[in-house]
Amino acid sequence: MEAPGLGRGVPASPREGLVKNVSLESLQLCERDGKAEDSGVVEMELPVPVNIRISNITCDSFKICWDTDPRTKEKITHYFIDLNKKENKNSNKFKHKDVPTKLVAKAVPLPMTVRGHWFLSPRTEYTVAVQTASKQSDGDYAISEWSDIVEFCTADYSTVHLTQLLQKAEVIAGRMLPFTVFYRNQNQEYFDHCRDSQGGRMLPSVKDNSGSHGSPLSGKLEGIFFSCNTEFNTGQPPQDSPYGRYRFQIPAGELFTADTRAYFGDFYCMYTAYHYVILVLAPRGSPGDIYCSERLPELDVTGNRFLTRVCGPDGRVEFRHAQDVILEIIYTDPVELARGSVAQISGHQLMSLSTVNAKKDPSCKVCNISVGR
Repeated sequence: MEAPGLGRGVPASPREGLVKNVSLESLQLCERDGKAEDSGVVEMELPVPVNIRISNITCDSFKICWDTDPRTKEKITHYFIDLNKKENKNSNKFKHKDVPTKLVAKAVPLPMTVRGHWFLSPRTEYTVAVQTASKQSDGDYAISEWSDIVEFCTADYSTVHLTQLLQKAEVIAGRMLPFTVFYRNQNQEYFDHCRDSQGGRMLPSVKDNSGSHGSPLSGKLEGIFFSCNTEFNTGQPPQDSPYGRYRFQIPAGELFTADTRAYFGDFYCMYTAYHYVILVLAPRGSPGDIYCSERLPELDVTGNRFLTRVCGPDGRVEFRHAQDVILEIIYTDPVELARGSVAQISGHQLMSLSTVNAKKDPSCKVCNISVGR
């Protein structure tokens, strides 16, 4: 069966010069569960799509194009599209005889844009194959053989999607509290290694896969994680930590200078009431700054809802952080231990609160946007 209105606005020929978008709402599920004799497939020679090309890939859409014999174009009324996540690429192909559902689209001039946030996920590998089809007067279809399988990977979130996440995070960020230090918790062996093997420096490393699946930071940006949240009743960093019993503290002004740029990176939770916001601090002109400037929304360091640096009339600089979200700060340059101090904390190591490679809760309405997870 066909989607109502699927063919409206389709030009009579490609010469009209318009590339049509076909949303996944216009890709109709074909429901056939009969036997071979009533499968709705008739014999007719149709061209097999060759030289399939995927382009204009985003986190939730792509364009697809292929070559066919121009002498048979007039026969083609539909495309059958087999789109699967790569791990399922060996699953059975669409066969009218025994597979009840597959995507069917009315034939439009190529390239055709396939989009639909409920179907495609960001940073995910897919396989795609195509058949051409001709709908007969009695409702049956003639179909070609399947094309070769083509693989592609969807893209990361764009700045448009990250801005949507930023706006959702702003809603729950809460009031701003003063702080004076950034801190990083690790085990003693980590700091010994920094002293003995890294010239007394903490070096950036590639961010893990925690947070949103479409984050352009995961597996790509190099940095050092810091925290800055304080306890409401003391105004000091908490004494508990999921990452280790030793803490490096550094005055906030050492990392967050007048020449530091701030970027919004992510907003997520881990099936708990706590929500996390990832921010990036990068010295202006550094490799980290260049990477982020092309991919992340930049924050006004004097007037955002998460982390601010404000110079008062008397010249004193005050730093503030959001109260109601847990901030994870990625600093993109090496940091010398001599610029701060390392000491043992008195609290507990709460391993259950670790966000290392933590997966985002895809069902949370607070921190998810409508395009993939």
